[in-house]
Amino acid sequence: MIITKDLTKKFVSYKKEEGMKGAFNSFFKREAVEKFAVDHFDLNIEQGEIIGLLGPNGAGKTTLMKMLTGIIVPSSGTVEIAGHSPWKREKDFRKKIALVMGQKSQLWWDIPSIDSFKLLQKYYEIPDARYNEKINMMGELLNVKDLFHVHVRKLSLGERMKLELMASLLHDPQVLFLDEPTIGLDLVAQENIRQFLKDYHAQHNTTIVLTSHYMADVQALCPHLVLISGGKKSYDGSLEKFENILGHKKSVYFTFNQCIDKTDDFWKTQDVLFSENCDEVELKLDDHEIREVSAAILNKFPVVDFHTEKMPIEKVMKKIMENPEILSGV
Repeated sequence: MIITKDLTKKFVSYKKEEGMKGAFNSFFKREAVEKFAVDHFDLNIEQGEIIGLLGPNGAGKTTLMKMLTGIIVPSSGTVEIAGHSPWKREKDFRKKIALVMGQKSQLWWDIPSIDSFKLLQKYYEIPDARYNEKINMMGELLNVKDLFHVHVRKLSLGERMKLELMASLLHDPQVLFLDEPTIGLDLVAQENIRQFLKDYHAQHNTTIVLTSHYMADVQALCPHLVLISGGKKSYDGSLEKFENILGHKKSVYFTFNQCIDKTDDFWKTQDVLFSENCDEVELKLDDHEIREVSAAILNKFPVVDFHTEKMPIEKVMKKIMENPEILSGV
């Protein structure tokens, strides 16, 4: 469904010295600065996959999304989406894709969303029967039917994002691009959006490419991850493998009813991190160690609470951003 080969986007800017002298000199001589926002990027996404596109700010995620959707033209390389070259912006191509950007609206601000839906119906040449079916189905899934006749500018951000999703899916796109779709939403609204996407994907097998800084979005929706850093692809594989980049150990947390002695010989044999007040610890343990070590801690120290969790994806991302060399052996 999506294939890129050596996809590259280079931007050129110019340095200017400060002050009037610098402005004057820039008329005669300018120092060009080249930046590769996306650098020889290869990607292969099958029909029906949900891909999480991750990376720090400035890594090239949004530039890549804009090339995939035809908003900007690559400097070199090739990209094919559902058999089309995106930057040609052919009519058939535009009917096969949809793009939702969390910080930009496609709904007209000063009219109700139902009027925007009607305009999109005409634009995408959606038959009346199919249009009515989609409106009713998605309105029920998202629980927004009572918002259709409210001016968009009067809606909350969460309500507007649900209607933005509806607008993007009216024409049954084969590929849905989501750029930070839950940005700024509260936890309940985020979960509603994720559940809708799960249900919609289960029914329609739409290919989805998602970028998000909320790792909960990625863990809930994306079994396949692609990591971009400095414009280059640094990881392409499963969520499970990504979570285990730092190892297969689990984090085990213990809370005590008082400050404990961190110089105790017991801790010398453990991979342990103490809280500032020494009333909490985090240990990294393999599955076969958890029972024995936990029992020893429960017998020796005044434990009031403890729990375990897999290495959270946020920690993996933070470690990779701090030390990209971690991925060299993956």
